[in-house]
Amino acid sequence: MSEIMSLKNASAEELLGRYKELYGEDAVSNHKLYLWRKVAYKLQEQEYGNLSPKVRNKLKALIEEYDPINNKILRPDKPAVSHPISAKDKRLPIPGTAITKEYKDAKYQVKVLEKGFEYDGKIYKTLSSIAKKITGSHWNGYLFFNL
Repeated sequence: MSEIMSLKNASAEELLGRYKELYGEDAVSNHKLYLWRKVAYKLQEQEYGNLSPKVRNKLKALIEEYDPINNKILRPDKPAVSHPISAKDKRLPIPGTAITKEYKDAKYQVKVLEKGFEYDGKIYKTLSSIAKKITGSHWNGYLFFNL
């Protein structure tokens, strides 16, 4: 398994090549961490074998029971009330809450509003736009602010 750890420092191009060797097809993503995980999984599968049918069935049952995205019981097709449900993302704290983030030895604070966010005296529609303003590159706002 030393190969797995050595691949941790490999370039995306090297990981793409190793992925193609192992899976026989091009990867759907060129994200380094994704590639490393997929390659590591395949190497472990070759070394130790695949999951047993019993384990696969147990995983499937757990996903069916606890997966909030695909579980129809937790996410019914129609809302229980006749008026439209707010489009507010459930990951966000209530309006008025301050979200803080330390980035490159500086502390940033964003206030959650009813519709949008306030940062540095300006109103933004998304956390991603604030993360881009802070870092200079595109970020998923929820990931950047650990939500």
